[in-house]
This record gives sequence, C-alpha cells and structure tokens, in this order.
Amino acid sequence: MARRWTPSPFLSVSGALHGAAALGVALQPALWPWAGGALLANHALITGAGLLPRSRWLGPNLTRLPPAPGAGRIALTIDDGPDPEVTPHVLDALDALGLVATFFVIGHRVQRHPQLCRAIAARGHGVENHGHSHSHALSLFGPARLHADIARAQAVIADACGQAPRFFRPTAGLRNPFLEPVLARLDLHLASWTRRGYDTREADAARVHRRLTRALGDGDILLLHDGHAARTADGTPVLLAVLPLLAQALQRRRLSTTTLAAAPPT
Repeated sequence: MARRWTPSPFLSVSGALHGAAALGVALQPALWPWAGGALLANHALITGAGLLPRSRWLGPNLTRLPPAPGAGRIALTIDDGPDPEVTPHVLDALDALGLVATFFVIGHRVQRHPQLCRAIAARGHGVENHGHSHSHALSLFGPARLHADIARAQAVIADACGQAPRFFRPTAGLRNPFLEPVLARLDLHLASWTRRGYDTREADAARVHRRLTRALGDGDILLLHDGHAARTADGTPVLLAVLPLLAQALQRRRLSTTTLAAAPPT
C-alpha cells in the first residue's frame, strides 16, 4: 500500500525558484543570465544533498532511532549480503553475543542464496531492502528505473524470507530527488545511519570499533558489512572481529540492540 508523498521544504522552494525563473525570463528576457545562474546553483545544491547520505533535504531520512521509554538501545545494521562465506558466521556470532541486527540485503544476492535470507529472518533479525542491482550509479537512475530496481528486490526478499521489507538504503547512501516518491509508492522508508565503521576498506578492527563507539549512545544506528567486507591481517572479515568488541562496549554503556522494524519511524 502506497503512502503519501509530500515534497520536502527544500524541493518545494526549488520548484518555486524554477517557476519564478521561467516567469522572469518570459517577462524580461534580459534576465536570463541571472535566472540561469540561480538555477545552476540550485541544481548544485540538489546534487550536493544527494551526495550526503544523512541529509534530509530531499525527504525523510532515518538517521537515529526515535525516542522510546526504557533502557537505551541502538540499531546494528549490516549491508551488502547475504554472503555465503561470511553471513553464516555473522549469524552465529550474533547469537553467541546476544545481539540482534538489521540486514540490508541485495536482491540479486538473495536470488542466489535465498536460504541465507530465510536464516536471517528465522534467527530474529530484520531483513531490509538494499536494492536489486546494488548499482553504484543508482543515484543517477530516473524514476522508472529506480522503481523497477527497488520493487524487484522487494519482491525477491519477500518471497525468500516471507516478510516484506519496510526500509530501503541506497548504494553508499547516495540518492536523487526521484527516490522519495518511489519509496512512497512502495511504502518504504529511507534509512541511513548515525555512524559507520568504513569496514569495507579498513582492515584494522580496532579502528572500525573506535569509529562506531565514539560517543555511542541511545538511538544510534551503526553501519557494518557482511558483503564486500575488508579482511584483517589473518583473513578474518572485519565485521567478525568487531562484533565481540562492540558487544563489550554496549554492555559497559548498558545499551541493547533492536531492529529498525521494532523501532519504526514516527
């Protein structure tokens, strides 16, 4: 079921600027250099907003869990799987450490490994939409191609694990103004993160851990990867080396983990 899409204040102002520029040039053609410059500056701002994964200029964006009564909790999110070599070990580690996570899975990987998607859900973790192609050009897609890619992943994930995702995270968090209307049609919500460990390119688990836990507090959303994971010096995926350290940090801070679906946007 689709949800209602409302343009963000920034996009509303941008639309009004385009209309004013067109009217101004129509009434006074000599104004076209000024109007053109204003529109170029506006498009640069729109592009810049799409390059900032935590920005809300283009629409709603979950960067922190909504406030809730009770003990503090954070959301551990894991991207780019399922990976047949890494994900099973991640699931075992999460069980052993008493952590729950939200996995943003790639549609074409779910097609190849549907049993892993089912295992993620069966163990009580969240399964969300990370697109079908995981294209690094996703932020350049038009509305039709965005819809096709995200809807295909939505169907594949729902078929594999029996639950339809409620959240979407674009490749690298990059997007364009077409994304939020597409997500509204699919009844999905954009989710980014509070802090990330850069564990796809950082092989030092201690550094990844420090990035994740610096000023760690209630409501934070953390980003790690089971797919495309960097490896430590002994060949261990960084995520597997970080999880025990993270569990200890959470225990010291009296924080627990929750899935995004268990703490939906307000």
